[in-house]
Amino acid sequence: AAGGRALRWANGRVPTRGFRASPRARVAMPSWVIDRYGSNEVLRFTREMMFPIIHFPNEVIIKVHAASLNPIDLSMRSGYGATALNMKRDPLKLKTGETEFPLTLGRDVSGVVMECGLGVSYFKPGDEVWAAIPPWKQGTLSEFVVASGNEVSFKPKCLSHTEAAALPYVGLTAWSALNQVGGLNQSNCSGKRILILGASGGVGTFAVQLMKAWDAHVTAVCSHDASTLVKKLGADDVIDYKSGNLEEQLKTLPLFDFILDNVGGSTEKWALDLLKKWSGATYVTLVTPFLINMDKLGVADGMLQTGVTVGSKTLKHLLKGVHYRWAFFMPSGPSLDEIAELVDSGKIQPVIDEVFSFSEVPEAFLKLEGGHARGKTVINVISRQ
Repeated sequence: AAGGRALRWANGRVPTRGFRASPRARVAMPSWVIDRYGSNEVLRFTREMMFPIIHFPNEVIIKVHAASLNPIDLSMRSGYGATALNMKRDPLKLKTGETEFPLTLGRDVSGVVMECGLGVSYFKPGDEVWAAIPPWKQGTLSEFVVASGNEVSFKPKCLSHTEAAALPYVGLTAWSALNQVGGLNQSNCSGKRILILGASGGVGTFAVQLMKAWDAHVTAVCSHDASTLVKKLGADDVIDYKSGNLEEQLKTLPLFDFILDNVGGSTEKWALDLLKKWSGATYVTLVTPFLINMDKLGVADGMLQTGVTVGSKTLKHLLKGVHYRWAFFMPSGPSLDEIAELVDSGKIQPVIDEVFSFSEVPEAFLKLEGGHARGKTVINVISRQ
């Protein structure tokens, strides 16, 4: 599918579609927004959110059928990462006096293309698509959202919009960590021993399935009440972190070729000792101080401190014979193309904890805030998915 995307974007292969005007001009739409950072009371429903506009020729407007929540939505609601995200939104500081508010949260979308920019040839109005919208853009808890064409992919045919909305953000985060940063792929995973810390969350459940699809041996760490789910997803060994000292339990197992850490904290102090030394074994963590450093220290000092931290840790562990890496969510339509193929072939399925209606967004945030979810919290923007 990714190759097909490249072919269809090649010059002269497909006529460029022009901008498609909607039947009736729209200036406002229903959305859930925040006007300041804080806890759940800052969420506000409005019918007067500005309708998205295509500013660049490669953009599309998507009518949102379903969205879902991720931990980053809780963090962004509270102001986490605001310094870095505002710099990304306006790097030259041209919008003096303007703020990011009203801000729409939500990263995942499954819906239907409504309008296309002049440079979009891969999609047309009416196509069913899915995407993960980067956190510096307006989010998906809205009737419509605008996205770059290279962030969008055709929705897996076997999934409803509700099911599809559970996968893009966690799927791309895991894909970034395992494939783009970790270097794992379908041809080099057979027989490799993979450890996934925090295996019952959104990223963890996707990572377990992806590694099994690529024929790896997967050891998953989660709580006992999630063990049945994680085993069902294909994990070979499931370790209950509450049943005793986790480090000691893992030390009784053979060493690993790769560790994906969704937990962070004190785990990092001992987890790298579980890797095979001088064999190319890699530890990748999704818990990094990058945004925190920028919030606390400002852009320049925050970036400097982050660079020093990752550089020193990388060198320290390289001298011990293992690779240390950080990974982040990266929007990518071509990667979603590959994920869609795995979904349609039955190798990956969405894991949904609970589904809420569009009027229940605050309740959905409270559910996510309560923790210990088994899969994703999904929002049906259009009912009857």
